[in-house]
Amino acid sequence: MKTFLVVNPHSAGGQTGKRWAEISGHVTRKIGDFGFGFTERAMDAVRLTRDALTDGYECIAAVGGDGTINEVVNGFFREGKALNPNAALGLIPRGTGGDFRRAFGWDLELESALERLRSDKTEPFDVGLAEYLNHQGQKESRYFANIASFGVSAAVAHEVNTGSKALGGNLSFLWGTVKTLARYKDLTVRLRVDGGEPEEMGITVVAASNGRYFGSGMCVAPKAVTHDGLFDLTLWHDYGLSDFIIKSKGVYNGDHITWKKTRYSQCRSLEAESDQEVFLEMDGEVPGKLPCRISILPGAIRLKV
Repeated sequence: MKTFLVVNPHSAGGQTGKRWAEISGHVTRKIGDFGFGFTERAMDAVRLTRDALTDGYECIAAVGGDGTINEVVNGFFREGKALNPNAALGLIPRGTGGDFRRAFGWDLELESALERLRSDKTEPFDVGLAEYLNHQGQKESRYFANIASFGVSAAVAHEVNTGSKALGGNLSFLWGTVKTLARYKDLTVRLRVDGGEPEEMGITVVAASNGRYFGSGMCVAPKAVTHDGLFDLTLWHDYGLSDFIIKSKGVYNGDHITWKKTRYSQCRSLEAESDQEVFLEMDGEVPGKLPCRISILPGAIRLKV
């Protein structure tokens, strides 16, 4: 497939940009000719992806972390429609977190990523769509590849994104989680699942999951599949700092779905609102807040596997 790489030069602590000559040499030897572009600012990957698809590229590979993947996926769409439903999303993982790749068991090795890009194998890939209020209070929508969630997860993502990641992805998320949970109280939201009756409840986290992991390795949705046309819906309530300290193993290996303070199900859409300020995160980014509507687009694009 004619391949274009969307490169975040700041990923991997800036090493992607510094080592690009070496990386691009490996890419050329493995897959032959390819196009590429460097991102320069937030949401630049959206533009690069759309331009590449318009120019006839069939595989767009994100070179970076979960945030870069999110922007690339958004670039697959324009005015609510996929520019090319047969185009494939690829990945050369270079991020600090790597929650998207974990769902597929992919490591950080360049050679294994290039083997996937060289292969013709693809599979259908579901894409999430969230409609919400941005931080200026205006209606906005955004696609996501992995997970959309609200509650303490969004508060942690905000804490991590506005702080330093000098500790690395896992430790930065762990420290952000500890600091945020120490002061967090459950928020009251009204949820409507698949158009059913609204239910008011206190929540620590609500996660609509296409993939399985968020928060740099927490297995929030251990049964999620990215091509089944469904979200795995995880609701945590009354979770506190002690739960994450004493029972952290269950949060990271998925055992939490058997706990009494977790509700686990599947859905195609979710609507949520609250009288409190509740932030929304998607693929580790925090673009806005509730009210929101989250829906799934089954098999909207392809994924290089």
